[in-house]
Amino acid sequence: MASYLLAIDQGTTSSRAILFDRGANVVAVAQQEFPQHFPQDGWVEHDPEDIWASVVSTCRDVLDRADTGASQVAGIGITNQRETTLLWDRKTGEPLHNAIVWQDRRTAETCQRLRNDGHAAMVQERTGLLIDPYFSATKLAWLLEHVAGARERAERGELAFGTVDTFLMWRLTGGRVHATDATNASRTALFNIHTQQWDDELLSLFGIPASLLPEVKDSSDDFGRTRATLLGGEIPIAGVAGDQQAALFGQACFEPGMGKSTYGTGCFLILNTGDKAEVSRNRLLTTVGYRLDGKPTYAMEGSIFVAGAAVQWLRDGLKLFADAAETESLARQTRSGHSVYMVPAFTGLGAPHWDPQARGAIFGLTRDTGIAEIVAAGLQAVCYQTRDLQVCMNDDVAATTGTLRVDGGMVRNNWVMQFLADMLGVSVDRPTVLETTALGAAYLAGLRLGWYQSLDEIAGLWRCERTFVPQMPEEERERLYRGWLDAVERVKCGPTD
Repeated sequence: MASYLLAIDQGTTSSRAILFDRGANVVAVAQQEFPQHFPQDGWVEHDPEDIWASVVSTCRDVLDRADTGASQVAGIGITNQRETTLLWDRKTGEPLHNAIVWQDRRTAETCQRLRNDGHAAMVQERTGLLIDPYFSATKLAWLLEHVAGARERAERGELAFGTVDTFLMWRLTGGRVHATDATNASRTALFNIHTQQWDDELLSLFGIPASLLPEVKDSSDDFGRTRATLLGGEIPIAGVAGDQQAALFGQACFEPGMGKSTYGTGCFLILNTGDKAEVSRNRLLTTVGYRLDGKPTYAMEGSIFVAGAAVQWLRDGLKLFADAAETESLARQTRSGHSVYMVPAFTGLGAPHWDPQARGAIFGLTRDTGIAEIVAAGLQAVCYQTRDLQVCMNDDVAATTGTLRVDGGMVRNNWVMQFLADMLGVSVDRPTVLETTALGAAYLAGLRLGWYQSLDEIAGLWRCERTFVPQMPEEERERLYRGWLDAVERVKCGPTD
């Protein structure tokens, strides 16, 4: 009997492959970064071949590290950066253009025009989303309009569209499978989350031919088998979910009111709302949390575009430190209650502001401000932004819990996690297994393959490594947060409705 599940975690700045055993323990990890491309201000692209090469390389590497082969892998789960948009030739599999990344803001004017024309309410009612460059629909429309011959070829059925999961499945199966799951489909702004179908009126609004679209499956489903030549044998692909939904699943947030926040390139707070697609009054998103046996479980989500990416900028752009691990010691050097604020709106502001024209800034600099204060401000910005989302969710949904489960690379930083608990005023639980995004994809595959019999069994595998309890006086918490709100107002460029 096979011993492992292989999770492919294709992220914004790197691809990872992780082997898990039946007890949800990490057996081996391989990771590879790939280049980011910024053709113009606010534009972000990836070379699809870089994505593909990094995935194949890390999958082979992780099998080597575990001294095992395809025969010992029961199945594959895929989790991916969401909304990132690819278009390729159905015969050759060759991309027509670089992937347009979720952070890309090139379609901001198009989105403003659609809002001005009165389409926002219909889009939100059917998709749970706002009209924003973040989502796939306007990115795909841009490709069809700006890549020579793309629209004509699409109308003839020669092209395929997909988010990263779909592209990887196409390549992994040798073009035999053109599919996605309901979580990724729900991030395109083309998918009706209530009917669980691609929506003809939305396709017409954005000018998207239906022939481009993949089949939408459950998150735990049969997605075909890999080509034997890739990894040394055919391996079933049995679980797929967008990265934030995969983390929700990996954190075992299966009951309404349970929430998690992931701190990777961006930050994403998701709250399970069960079988009800709750509508936010505060410009948060309604999305599919996961879909099993044809039944969707919905979630409310707040999306922050820049979290770990701010640390990356402080390291690579300003060169304030050599390794992200140094940020904790630097932050501890700052005086309590310093008033330096960094608003990392490098690609606009996400929820709840949705201002694609906003740009980053640092406020409150004085003569005694040094590297430590600027680094601390960058770390604190992630916590302030999470508080923004918490305030909105508490207003939108009455049944919220007093504990937040966290994951992602930044949560290794104890200083950040303590400040997060202080700023939210709730306990923050850090799990033993931090690779919860990949773990969620593995769980979904394991459910399909019979490794796990129920959600209760999966929930029983979750373990807390450390709980951070609020320690900051409420008066200080509110003073710091007011300063953050003032800083955010200074970078905003006006309403986007």
